Amino acid sequence: MESITSDYDLLMDSDLDLHSIRIVRAIAETGTITGAARELGFSQPAISQHLQRTEARLGIPLVIRAGRGIRLTEAGQLLARHAVAISSAMDAAAGDLAELAGMRTGTARIAAFPTASSTIIPRLLRTMAQKHPGIGVTYVEAEPPEALTMLRDGTIDLAITFSYPGDRADPHRDIATGLSLTPLFSEEVVLALPEDHPQAGFHDVDIRTMDRERWIAGCPLCRGHLLTVCESAGFDPIIDHETDNAVAVLHLVASGLGVALLPRLALATATVPAGATIRATSPATTRTIQLVRHADAGRVPSLAATIAATRAVVGDDWGLRRAS
Repeated sequence: MESITSDYDLLMDSDLDLHSIRIVRAIAETGTITGAARELGFSQPAISQHLQRTEARLGIPLVIRAGRGIRLTEAGQLLARHAVAISSAMDAAAGDLAELAGMRTGTARIAAFPTASSTIIPRLLRTMAQKHPGIGVTYVEAEPPEALTMLRDGTIDLAITFSYPGDRADPHRDIATGLSLTPLFSEEVVLALPEDHPQAGFHDVDIRTMDRERWIAGCPLCRGHLLTVCESAGFDPIIDHETDNAVAVLHLVASGLGVALLPRLALATATVPAGATIRATSPATTRTIQLVRHADAGRVPSLAATIAATRAVVGDDWGLRRAS
């Protein structure tokens, strides 16, 4: 009973409005008051009491019972939606204070696309461990649309994404207000085709000559790029297989099952198997890799360090063109 009183007193001694926002956001993320209490480090009765007092003060319920559980009311959902931006501002303020105090600890939550998992991310994590051992870095793999959603929702702090010029489905076009996008580098998109293919002897392959080929498509964004490239060349590609695994694509090509477009980064850690070859395309196309974050992220020391480390580990050593 003493621990419950202690938890509750601690909550009440703090800024009521900020704690109410944190509690509602935690309930939205975990789905239960117990989960919110566990995430925030308080007891369940303390969170319940604080929530009841907040509702009494506001004159409107924030949660209601639903079966054996609870759910947020419309007012609770509204507060939860604002919580991400408010928490971001609070983190930025805490970061400024931490920088003044000379702190070098914190966390950085990152998401990036599959190809980055075997190229950019291992070097980034190693760099952070060596130069900033006090910063805890977590990583989750996600394609750009999912990563941007996670960033908007506050599930992650930084997203490494990619986009193709002219892509009508580019998820960055609907990027939320308050998010900042920094280009890191651009890379060539090349053609993988069987060694015995008639075009394999040329340095550059004119895409217009590939109108009768069977194609292997990648993730939805890469598939969209393939469709755009072929449309510009005057034909619709015949897509027989789809996989976002670059090694699988290369082996399908080596087996004579089709041709494929691959970004250069996908070849950085993949060995081109016997039976497949890589050629440039005409016209040439590129893919842009970028870092997306909340506008205030650079003010948080742990995130500023991670952003700097990200820029340091990408670019020239993969034969790619670093963004200015």
